[in-house]
Amino acid sequence: MGFSTDAIHAGQKPDEVTGAVITPIYQTSTYAQEELGKNKGYEYGRTHNLTRSSLEINVATLEKGKYGIAFSSGLAATHALMALLKAGDHVIVTNNVYGGTYRLFELIMKDFGLEFSWVDTSNTENITRALKSNTKMIFVETPTNPMLILTDLEAVGKISKEHKLILIVDNTFMSPYFQNPLSFGIDIVLHSQTKYLNGHSDVIGGILITNDSKIHDRLRYIQNAVGSIPSPFDCWLILRSTKTLAIRMDRHNSNAMKIAKHLEKVSYVKKVYYPGLESHPQHNLAKKQMSGFGGMISIDLGDIELAKKLLKNVKIFTLAESLGGVESLISHPASMTHASVPKAEREKYGFTDSLVRLSVGIEDVEDLIEDIEQAIK
Repeated sequence: MGFSTDAIHAGQKPDEVTGAVITPIYQTSTYAQEELGKNKGYEYGRTHNLTRSSLEINVATLEKGKYGIAFSSGLAATHALMALLKAGDHVIVTNNVYGGTYRLFELIMKDFGLEFSWVDTSNTENITRALKSNTKMIFVETPTNPMLILTDLEAVGKISKEHKLILIVDNTFMSPYFQNPLSFGIDIVLHSQTKYLNGHSDVIGGILITNDSKIHDRLRYIQNAVGSIPSPFDCWLILRSTKTLAIRMDRHNSNAMKIAKHLEKVSYVKKVYYPGLESHPQHNLAKKQMSGFGGMISIDLGDIELAKKLLKNVKIFTLAESLGGVESLISHPASMTHASVPKAEREKYGFTDSLVRLSVGIEDVEDLIEDIEQAIK
């Protein structure tokens, strides 16, 4: 089936009792059992929920995967991945990841005996050099947040297979519409469903997708044992949203491209980071492994005071954390989403205090460009 057809129908069928076209919200904590040891496949809400399983099947299908395991947030899903490891294990991580991922790994998981090496995975030789005898996992974010640096999925997939490592890709920025890491031999794909999958800024959620039955079985066990699950209503909201994912992503992409090209020409922007621009150093790689370039743009204004002026005076863009909603957001990553990352670490990859991140929504692009211009003026 095509992407939009799967988005609307995968994991969903009319309700058998009423014929309802939309998957019901099964808002229940427990299920009646017919007799001792006999039930209808559902025992307890933490373990089984039909609304949740419908969402898991839906997103897994869009990611060209067999199994989806949903969690209460993207970070809850990331934390579940750490439960695949044990004390003493070593993980290689993209150095420019979401600030919450950095915080979880460096400030929490290290206390449980895990070891992390932060490397520039855009150069896969750095991954090879970082390998140790106790390396068990590679965690890649591509494009990265907020510098939009890419990692070659095919190349890193070969490294992980050669060394028998678990390879994870955070695909939040691209969504399944523009990038499918499993197709490149990646073991697990991670999404913050809060972002593009939901796309309406009203749900917190995460999901992991895999084709490996053993990994799935373990993650399913972790999901139930730890209990960090999304509510049936949240799952229903995301199912509502994936139906329009294709048309939303097309609009995010086209708007971002026009804005990025405009910002490349203006004098007040020092540098524009967007994989869709030919000036992006990895533009050819982006075209190779992505079918679109997404709605995220970062710009360096070269002057923190000018950045503050822009953030304060926009009227359509909303100054807020998060991304991927239908409305356009603007943020200052150094003091907001990545405040937990030390300044010295940020500056290693060009992440300055004058960097501003745009999550381009689906409004009329002319209005968005004019909003940026009036804010600067």
